[in-house]
Amino acid sequence: MAKKRVRLYTRQNDKTLYALEKKGRIINERMYVKLHFGPDADLFLESYDWFTKEASKRLPKPEDVTAPIWCSISAIGCLKATENTVVYVLEVPEDQVIYFDNLKWDHILNRIYLPKDKEDEKAYEEHLKKIGVKDGFSFFVGKYKGKYPEEERRIRDSWIRAFDIDNWSPFEVSGNLWEIKKEWVKRIVYPGESVPGDEELL
Repeated sequence: MAKKRVRLYTRQNDKTLYALEKKGRIINERMYVKLHFGPDADLFLESYDWFTKEASKRLPKPEDVTAPIWCSISAIGCLKATENTVVYVLEVPEDQVIYFDNLKWDHILNRIYLPKDKEDEKAYEEHLKKIGVKDGFSFFVGKYKGKYPEEERRIRDSWIRAFDIDNWSPFEVSGNLWEIKKEWVKRIVYPGESVPGDEELL
Protein backbone atom coordinates (compact mmCIF):
# COMPACT_ATOMS: atom_id res chain seq x y z
CA MET A 1 0.00 0.00 0.00
CA ALA A 2 1.43 3.38 -1.05
CA LYS A 3 2.23 5.85 1.68
CA LYS A 4 0.13 8.99 1.82
CA ARG A 5 2.06 12.00 0.52
CA VAL A 6 1.68 15.65 1.43
CA ARG A 7 2.70 18.84 -0.37
CA LEU A 8 5.18 21.08 1.45
CA TYR A 9 7.08 24.23 0.50
CA THR A 10 10.38 25.46 1.89
CA ARG A 11 12.74 28.32 1.10
CA GLN A 12 16.41 27.44 1.40
CA ASN A 13 19.79 28.92 0.52
CA ASP A 14 20.62 28.23 -3.12
CA LYS A 15 23.84 26.47 -2.03
CA THR A 16 21.57 23.54 -1.16
CA LEU A 17 21.14 22.91 -4.91
CA TYR A 18 24.69 21.54 -4.99
CA ALA A 19 24.04 19.17 -2.07
CA LEU A 20 20.82 18.00 -3.70
CA GLU A 21 22.58 17.24 -6.98
CA LYS A 22 25.74 15.68 -5.55
CA LYS A 23 24.40 13.89 -2.48
CA GLY A 24 20.76 13.38 -3.41
CA ARG A 25 19.55 15.00 -0.20
CA ILE A 26 19.58 18.23 1.78
CA ILE A 27 20.05 18.39 5.54
CA ASN A 28 20.34 21.28 7.95
CA GLU A 29 23.20 21.76 10.38
CA ARG A 30 23.44 23.59 13.66
CA MET A 31 26.20 25.84 12.35
CA TYR A 32 23.92 27.11 9.56
CA VAL A 33 21.42 28.26 12.19
CA LYS A 34 24.28 29.96 14.03
CA LEU A 35 25.43 31.77 10.88
CA HIS A 36 21.88 32.85 10.08
CA PHE A 37 21.29 34.52 13.46
CA GLY A 38 24.73 36.09 13.90
CA PRO A 39 25.42 37.75 17.29
CA ASP A 40 22.19 36.47 18.85
CA ALA A 41 22.83 32.89 17.71
CA ASP A 42 23.45 31.32 21.12
CA LEU A 43 20.06 32.46 22.42
CA PHE A 44 18.25 31.13 19.37
CA LEU A 45 20.26 27.91 19.24
CA GLU A 46 19.05 26.87 22.67
CA SER A 47 15.47 26.98 21.36
CA TYR A 48 16.35 25.13 18.15
CA ASP A 49 18.25 22.50 20.13
CA TRP A 50 15.19 21.98 22.33
CA PHE A 51 13.00 21.58 19.24
CA THR A 52 15.42 19.12 17.63
CA LYS A 53 15.56 16.99 20.77
CA GLU A 54 11.79 16.90 21.27
CA ALA A 55 10.91 16.42 17.60
CA SER A 56 13.37 13.52 17.32
CA LYS A 57 11.40 11.74 20.07
CA ARG A 58 8.42 11.78 17.70
CA LEU A 59 10.36 10.88 14.58
CA PRO A 60 13.98 9.73 14.97
CA LYS A 61 16.39 11.84 12.94
CA PRO A 62 19.36 10.67 10.87
CA GLU A 63 22.62 10.80 12.84
CA ASP A 64 24.18 13.49 10.64
CA VAL A 65 21.25 15.90 11.13
CA THR A 66 21.72 18.54 13.83
CA ALA A 67 18.96 21.03 13.01
CA PRO A 68 15.43 20.97 11.58
CA ILE A 69 14.18 21.94 8.13
CA TRP A 70 10.91 23.82 8.36
CA CYS A 71 8.28 23.87 5.63
CA SER A 72 5.05 25.66 4.88
CA ILE A 73 2.01 23.46 4.41
CA SER A 74 0.62 25.67 1.64
CA ALA A 75 1.95 27.84 -1.18
CA ILE A 76 0.12 30.82 0.30
CA GLY A 77 2.14 30.62 3.51
CA CYS A 78 5.50 30.07 1.85
CA LEU A 79 8.20 32.74 1.70
CA LYS A 80 9.09 33.78 -1.86
CA ALA A 81 12.46 33.00 -3.37
CA THR A 82 14.80 35.98 -2.98
CA GLU A 83 18.43 36.59 -3.92
CA ASN A 84 20.59 33.55 -3.07
CA THR A 85 17.56 31.43 -2.20
CA VAL A 86 15.22 28.98 -3.90
CA VAL A 87 11.90 27.45 -2.93
CA TYR A 88 11.51 23.69 -3.05
CA VAL A 89 8.04 22.34 -3.75
CA LEU A 90 7.96 18.90 -2.19
CA GLU A 91 5.82 15.80 -2.12
CA VAL A 92 6.76 13.98 1.06
CA PRO A 93 5.53 10.78 2.72
CA GLU A 94 3.35 12.05 5.53
CA ASP A 95 5.06 9.80 8.06
CA GLN A 96 8.25 11.83 7.53
CA VAL A 97 6.61 15.10 8.66
CA ILE A 98 6.29 16.45 12.20
CA TYR A 99 3.67 19.20 12.35
CA PHE A 100 3.88 22.01 14.87
CA ASP A 101 2.21 25.34 15.64
CA ASN A 102 4.58 28.14 14.64
CA LEU A 103 2.66 30.72 16.71
CA LYS A 104 3.36 28.60 19.76
CA TRP A 105 6.98 28.37 18.63
CA ASP A 106 7.26 32.11 19.40
CA HIS A 107 6.82 31.27 23.10
CA ILE A 108 9.79 28.91 22.92
CA LEU A 109 11.89 31.43 21.03
CA ASN A 110 11.06 34.09 23.63
CA ARG A 111 11.59 31.72 26.60
CA ILE A 112 8.10 32.21 28.00
CA TYR A 113 5.38 29.93 29.31
CA LEU A 114 3.12 28.33 26.71
CA PRO A 115 -0.36 28.09 28.25
CA LYS A 116 -2.90 25.36 27.48
CA ASP A 117 -5.67 27.92 27.01
CA LYS A 118 -6.86 31.34 28.15
CA GLU A 119 -7.75 30.02 31.59
CA ASP A 120 -4.29 28.53 32.05
CA GLU A 121 -2.70 31.76 30.81
CA LYS A 122 -4.63 33.77 33.40
CA ALA A 123 -3.68 31.31 36.16
CA TYR A 124 -0.01 31.59 35.22
CA GLU A 125 -0.14 35.38 35.28
CA GLU A 126 -1.64 35.18 38.77
CA HIS A 127 1.10 32.78 39.78
CA LEU A 128 3.79 35.24 38.63
CA LYS A 129 2.15 38.01 40.63
CA LYS A 130 2.17 35.83 43.74
CA ILE A 131 5.90 35.24 43.52
CA GLY A 132 6.56 38.88 42.64
CA VAL A 133 7.80 38.43 39.08
CA LYS A 134 6.70 40.70 36.22
CA ASP A 135 7.30 38.31 33.34
CA GLY A 136 8.52 34.75 32.82
CA PHE A 137 11.19 35.83 30.36
CA SER A 138 13.28 37.05 33.30
CA PHE A 139 13.81 33.48 34.49
CA PHE A 140 16.11 32.77 31.55
CA VAL A 141 17.91 35.98 30.65
CA GLY A 142 16.85 38.56 33.22
CA LYS A 143 17.61 39.29 36.84
CA TYR A 144 16.03 36.01 37.99
CA LYS A 145 18.23 33.81 35.78
CA GLY A 146 19.28 30.71 37.71
CA LYS A 147 17.31 31.70 40.83
CA TYR A 148 14.07 29.84 40.08
CA PRO A 149 14.98 26.43 38.59
CA GLU A 150 11.47 25.12 39.27
CA GLU A 151 9.99 27.99 37.22
CA GLU A 152 12.40 27.34 34.36
CA ARG A 153 11.29 23.71 34.43
CA ARG A 154 7.62 24.71 34.41
CA ILE A 155 8.21 26.88 31.33
CA ARG A 156 10.25 24.25 29.48
CA ASP A 157 7.64 21.57 30.19
CA SER A 158 4.94 23.83 28.72
CA TRP A 159 6.71 24.11 25.37
CA ILE A 160 5.75 20.58 24.38
CA ARG A 161 2.32 22.01 23.52
CA ALA A 162 3.85 23.47 20.35
CA PHE A 163 3.23 20.05 18.80
CA ASP A 164 -0.50 20.27 19.58
CA ILE A 165 -2.30 21.76 16.58
CA ASP A 166 -5.40 23.79 17.50
CA ASN A 167 -6.02 25.44 14.13
CA TRP A 168 -4.92 23.97 10.80
CA SER A 169 -4.17 27.30 9.17
CA PRO A 170 -1.37 27.64 6.58
CA PHE A 171 -0.21 30.68 8.54
CA GLU A 172 -0.07 28.86 11.87
CA VAL A 173 1.03 25.31 11.09
CA SER A 174 4.44 24.28 9.76
CA GLY A 175 5.94 20.91 8.97
CA ASN A 176 9.36 19.78 10.12
CA LEU A 177 11.55 17.48 8.02
CA TRP A 178 14.90 15.99 8.96
CA GLU A 179 15.99 15.86 5.33
CA ILE A 180 14.87 16.64 1.80
CA LYS A 181 15.38 13.74 -0.57
CA LYS A 182 15.87 14.44 -4.26
CA GLU A 183 12.91 12.26 -5.20
CA TRP A 184 10.65 14.44 -3.03
CA VAL A 185 11.39 17.59 -5.04
CA LYS A 186 8.53 18.28 -7.44
CA ARG A 187 9.66 21.75 -8.52
CA ILE A 188 12.35 24.31 -7.76
CA VAL A 189 11.25 27.96 -7.77
CA TYR A 190 13.87 30.63 -8.43
CA PRO A 191 13.87 34.37 -7.57
CA GLY A 192 11.35 36.26 -9.70
CA GLU A 193 9.15 33.19 -10.12
CA SER A 194 5.91 32.70 -8.20
CA VAL A 195 5.36 29.68 -6.00
CA PRO A 196 2.79 27.51 -7.78
CA GLY A 197 -0.42 26.65 -5.96
CA ASP A 198 -1.63 23.08 -5.69
CA GLU A 199 -3.91 23.40 -8.69
CA GLU A 200 -0.96 24.39 -10.90
CA LEU A 201 0.93 21.21 -9.99
CA LEU A 202 -1.79 18.71 -10.82
